Amino acid sequence: MANSTLERDFQELADPYRRELLAHCYRMLGSIHDAEDLVQETYLRAWRSYGDFEGRSSLRTWLYRIATNVCLTAIDQRGRRPMPSGLGAPSDEPERPVVASPEVPWLEPAPDTVTGADAADPATIVAARESTRLAFIAALQHLPAKQRVVLILRDVLKWRAAEVAELLDTSTAAVNSALQRARAQLEEHAPERDALVEPTDPAQRDLLERYAKAFEDADITGLLELFKKDVVWEMPPYPEWFVGADTVVRLILAQCGPAPGDIRMLPTTANAQPAFGLYSRDEEGVHRAYQLQVLDVTEDGVAHVSAFFDPSLFPLFGLAERL
Repeated sequence: MANSTLERDFQELADPYRRELLAHCYRMLGSIHDAEDLVQETYLRAWRSYGDFEGRSSLRTWLYRIATNVCLTAIDQRGRRPMPSGLGAPSDEPERPVVASPEVPWLEPAPDTVTGADAADPATIVAARESTRLAFIAALQHLPAKQRVVLILRDVLKWRAAEVAELLDTSTAAVNSALQRARAQLEEHAPERDALVEPTDPAQRDLLERYAKAFEDADITGLLELFKKDVVWEMPPYPEWFVGADTVVRLILAQCGPAPGDIRMLPTTANAQPAFGLYSRDEEGVHRAYQLQVLDVTEDGVAHVSAFFDPSLFPLFGLAERL
C-alpha cells in the first residue's frame, strides 16, 4: 500500500514536467526519438530514487538534474547530430546520384507539441521560434555538452546562474564563464536572423499553398518562382546539400523527375516552422510516406528546405504512413 501511494504521489507531482523535459532533452540531443527514450529513463530513475528525495531543491530542478545527466551520458556515447550543411561545402553537381549515410546520427525535427510552440497561439510561436528553429537546434550541436546545457538553461529557459550552478554542482563563476564561451561559439554557427514571415501572415499561407500545388502538379517553373535565389536544400540521411534555386530545381528534376499526381503534400508544423509530409506514389498507385519537409519562409520566398527522408517521423506529426 505504501509503494502504491508513493507511486501515485510521484506521478501526480512529476507528470506536469514531462513535456518541458522532453523539449529540454530534444534541444540537448537534436533527436526526438532519443529525447523520448531519455525522458522515460529520467522518470524511471526519478521513481527509483523518489523515496530518498529530501526536497533540498524543487522537484522540477531535481528532475532537470536527472534528465541533464542522462543527456550528457548519451552525448558522450553518441556524439552530436549534424545537418548536411554542418559537415562540408555544398555540392554543385545536382545530377550526380546521391548516396545516403545512415551511419551518421542526423539531426531530427520535432513536432510543435514537443518544443512548446502552440499552433493555436501565434504569440507563443513567435516567442518560441528562435529557440526551436531547426537551424538553432543544429547550431547547439556544435557546442561542447556542458556549454550546451548552460546556454539552454540560461538563455532559453531563463534560469538564474545560481540555479544552473546548483544543478551542475559547480560555481556561479564557472557557469557565467561557460555561458560566455557558448554564446561566442554559437555566434559562429547560428543562422542569420533573416526576416521570417509570421505564421499567421496571409502571404505565407498563400505561398505554402502554391508550394504544395507546384510539387503535386510537378510544376518546376512554379517552384523556381517560389524559391529565393540563394535557397538552401538539404536532405538527411544524404550528406550532399545544395544552394541556389536553379541548382535545387535541377536536383528535383534529376533525382525525382515527378509527374503530375505522383506527389501529395499534407501540411503540418515542425520546430515552429511550416512543414509538409510528402507522399510519393509507388508502383501500386499508393501514396506512401516519403519525406518530411521543414521550411524557412521569408518575404522573398522559400529560403531553406530541410527534407528528412525518414518515414518513421510521420506518426510523430500525426501523419499517416500511406494515403
